[in-house]
Formats: sequence, structure tokens, C-alpha cells
Amino acid sequence: MTSPALPARFSRAGDSAIVVEFEERIDLAINARCIAFANAVLSCGLPGIRDVVPAYCTVTVYFDPLRTEQERLLACLKQAASETRRTVDAPGRTHRVPVCYGGELGPDLADVARFARLSEEETIERHVVRRYRVFMLGFIPGFAYLGTVDEQIAAPRRAAPRTRVPAGSVGIAAGQTGVYPIETPGGWQLIGRTPLRVFDPSRPRPSLFQPGDAVHFVPISRQQWDRFTL
Repeated sequence: MTSPALPARFSRAGDSAIVVEFEERIDLAINARCIAFANAVLSCGLPGIRDVVPAYCTVTVYFDPLRTEQERLLACLKQAASETRRTVDAPGRTHRVPVCYGGELGPDLADVARFARLSEEETIERHVVRRYRVFMLGFIPGFAYLGTVDEQIAAPRRAAPRTRVPAGSVGIAAGQTGVYPIETPGGWQLIGRTPLRVFDPSRPRPSLFQPGDAVHFVPISRQQWDRFTL
């Protein structure tokens, strides 16, 4: 997969960040370019760069204005944009994520099935048959935005968000799916839960998922869930 040769747009976000925009839409090739661009910026080795955060179609570069020479930083960003105009996607790791669907672990599965005009079993099959790309991390630490979801089961967010969503909950919101890494309020449709710990601050790399990775959900029974969580 090769990204389109589109010009990058640069805009400041305060005095310590620059947002680089490629195109405002969800697209695998554009996202691949964002990830390649972020890696190219990191390889510049400029002092004062605090973080480089790729998203669906943008990259935000955070820097220390007291340590970073603005002209050198802009030159680095423009060079990275030029080098990544034609980017071949470099696949990341593939994760097999066990999920127990429905019941108390997936309280919105029936609602999503009604939205899709499918049975619950057919809805689960539509969810597990795809390999999902990690487009970006955001919202809360370790939350990976995965896409894209089969259009028929792409139910919208809940009208009334929950005040408590358990860690490991697997949700759908329109064309996206994801795993809640920690307990938090949330408004996605919860269709299941994984026993995997997808975010652990004690690990060298706290988030299990990284942009560019692939995620494949694997259905498990409640008995298997119970064995996982013993």
C-alpha cells in the first residue's frame, strides 16, 4: 500500500507544538504516511522534541521552545514530509485478542444486533471476521482506535454515556472499535470484554497496541473467560 503524494499542511498549536495535516479523512494509506512521518521526525534527532503523536491523518510534534531551534525543526518536518510522500505501509505486530461477547460482559450486543438487523451470533461473526488496524492512540492512555468496522454493525455511540466502563470492555462507535484499557466513563456500544491487560504502566511499553499494528478478535466462551481471570 502506497500513500498518495499530497502536500502537508503545518499549523502551530500554541508555542510548543506543531500539527502536520495530510488529508482530513480516514484512509489506510494516509495513516501509513502519518506513522512513517512520525518515525522520520524522531530519527532527525533534534534536541527538545518531547513527543511525536501520529493520528488518523495528522501528526502533532511537541517540543521544548527553549531548547528547539524553530527553523531547524521546520526544516526537519518539511524534509520528513518530502521523504514520506510515497510511503509503503510497514505492517506492525498482529495481536489475537480473546473476547467474551454478550451477557453482562457485553451489555449492548443485543442493541447492536437490532441496529444491524442481525442475530447476536451474526453480529459477533461480523466483528471477528475482520483484522483491524490500530490507527492511533488517544482519549485515555492506551486506548487504540481500531478500524474499520463492517458498516452493517457500525452502530453509533450511546445516547447516554456510562459513568463506568470496566477495563477490557470492547466497544463499537460508528466505523470504529476499541478496547477500553482502564476503567473510565465512556459512550461506546459495549459488545464484549477481553481478559487481556492492554495497558500496564509497569511495562517498558505500557500500551499493548501501537499505531500500525493489527488486531484480530477471537471469540471465547464464558467458561474460557473464567479460566483466563482466575
